[in-house]
Amino acid sequence: MPPLQFCANLTWLFTELPELSQRIYAAAAAGFRAVEAAWPYDEELLELQRARDATGVEMVLINTPPGNLRAGDLGLGAVPGREQEFRQGLEQAVQYAQALQCKRIHLMAGRVPLGSNRADVAQDMERIFIQNLTYAADLLSKDVFHWQIMDGNLTQNILRYFPHIGHVQVAQVPERNEPDTPGELNFSYLWDVLERHHYQGFVGCEYHPLGGTAAGLGWLKEYWTRKEARED
Repeated sequence: MPPLQFCANLTWLFTELPELSQRIYAAAAAGFRAVEAAWPYDEELLELQRARDATGVEMVLINTPPGNLRAGDLGLGAVPGREQEFRQGLEQAVQYAQALQCKRIHLMAGRVPLGSNRADVAQDMERIFIQNLTYAADLLSKDVFHWQIMDGNLTQNILRYFPHIGHVQVAQVPERNEPDTPGELNFSYLWDVLERHHYQGFVGCEYHPLGGTAAGLGWLKEYWTRKEARED
């Protein structure tokens, strides 16, 4: 079975370094051949390009801008009345993606607006989300992030929708940090599922490591060592 490809999420890993461009160098030094980032828009695009070119790492995913994080925003794709902001953010995301040769943009749907009842706004939010997805259809597609949290039937969902999966993320959940920490999801089993079905995309590492990034990558080094031994 071909080994999986892992990419470092620079918003969560290597946060000991203040700049995303610095984290690109750190990720490359740690053995990652690819990286992703939630919101790279506060950093000079030229600096990110220089780091990418110098290290040769691939930028595989960025998110659309979240809106106003301090006000509780976490994406605008499904937020009524924010359609123009969404389109402006999408244009910025496309600019960064093109400059960094990034082939995937995660369209962030967003949260239920503060003060609103979920049941009251759900239908309108779904309508807006479909409208925005349609607008961005030539660049974006619906993803399957956070499946285990929302649905719990992760393995069967992977098998059912496998032809449509372009990216997978190891996301932070409250009871664990590194993927080898005991918890609800057995990541070794997940790796086996993806390998058996010849998953060719990247697995993004989106979690806060304990004790610094370098100390928290033992699980990945163990995976690489195991795969090398199996190939030999």
